[in-house]
Amino acid sequence: MTNLILRLLLGVILAYFSGKLISRLRLPAILGWLLAGMILGPHAFGLLSDELIHARWYHTVLSVLECGMGLMIGSELVLKNLKQSGKQIMVTTVFQSLSTFFVVTLFFGVIFYFSGIPLYLALIFGGIALATAPAPALSIVREFRTEGPVTRTLIPMAALDDIVAIIVFFSINSLITAANAGHGAPLSMTLALMILLPIAIGMGTGFFGGMILKQEASRNITRIRTIALILMAAGTGFLFNHVILDEPALNFMLIGMAFSATFANMVTEKRLEEIMTAFNPLLMLSLMVVILNLGAPLDYHLILDAGIFTAVYIGSRALGKYSGSYLGAARTGLPETVKKYLGLTLLPHSGVSLVFTAIAATTLNTFDPESAVILQGTIAAAAIINEIIAVIIAKKAFEWAGELEQQPIDNRSEALGLSSS
Repeated sequence: MTNLILRLLLGVILAYFSGKLISRLRLPAILGWLLAGMILGPHAFGLLSDELIHARWYHTVLSVLECGMGLMIGSELVLKNLKQSGKQIMVTTVFQSLSTFFVVTLFFGVIFYFSGIPLYLALIFGGIALATAPAPALSIVREFRTEGPVTRTLIPMAALDDIVAIIVFFSINSLITAANAGHGAPLSMTLALMILLPIAIGMGTGFFGGMILKQEASRNITRIRTIALILMAAGTGFLFNHVILDEPALNFMLIGMAFSATFANMVTEKRLEEIMTAFNPLLMLSLMVVILNLGAPLDYHLILDAGIFTAVYIGSRALGKYSGSYLGAARTGLPETVKKYLGLTLLPHSGVSLVFTAIAATTLNTFDPESAVILQGTIAAAAIINEIIAVIIAKKAFEWAGELEQQPIDNRSEALGLSSS
């Protein structure tokens, strides 16, 4: 285990310098972290080996970091600030999510109809496509300190988008399983475990945390308290996962989001800013490790094997995200820059898509293994190609929207919040 920990630490250090190198090219550091994961992963140099990636302690660390990442989303969900735009964001989220589902399903439905491939596979592709991986866009927001209507719409949407994705995907997966395999977990139970339980855990621990964090304290004390409370929230999640549920079913980013949204509504605006400033170094570390892990399982060889299905998936998903967010923003009267550029910031996808693909492939293997092969091959190749392109496009979208700082944060100690205080 010591050897695996050292491998992980070395991987994080190399990812850090890869991000710094990429930043000098005026590209997001996340692209360096993602590429470092691919290069150091089991399909290339193997520093981040299969043994490490599948180690239980490693997944425990990732879950805690994902819980910490949730603070970036939840801290923006302050009710008094959402009163004016909350409805607009919710409507736009539904528009862009369902538009992506329908566009991708339509494209693959037509192709599969003439190819003799089961049409339910088109529904699965659509269900997987509507999800957005929040970490890449959020890391760009942090690195370049973006500020403006697109940023303010994107951050809360990152949480709502995943909730819509979970509802749609698991509804489709359950219906297809029931129709073809004759069994499956009740949909209400699945949604309760995936959405309601993590939010309840986050809100419960967040209320306790708010009572503590609203008390004035120095930056270091605030940081220690915040870390301890995140560990408490994640620990409660582990308790449910491994003792009560006896399986890892909870979304730890949702736990962190609900946790921070709860305490964010209990403290003053000034105190919330102090809390997030104190936590910033760990937030950036969390983003980097999660993105590094995102890249590690990706096999770059699949780029060479990418075929028409991969191209259709990437193109139709991009069309759905952009058109849906444009129509939603226009319908709700959001600013012009949101209409034009929000959809481009929603293109990052691979983390969520790979999780959904693994679940769907397990289902398909019970009655249609050939479709499972098509699904896995298409999404795996798309994850690599799309993620590299999407990160660059997302950064350009913030730039075109006028929300990007003139220069990225070259002083990495400042970016990671390591200034003395």
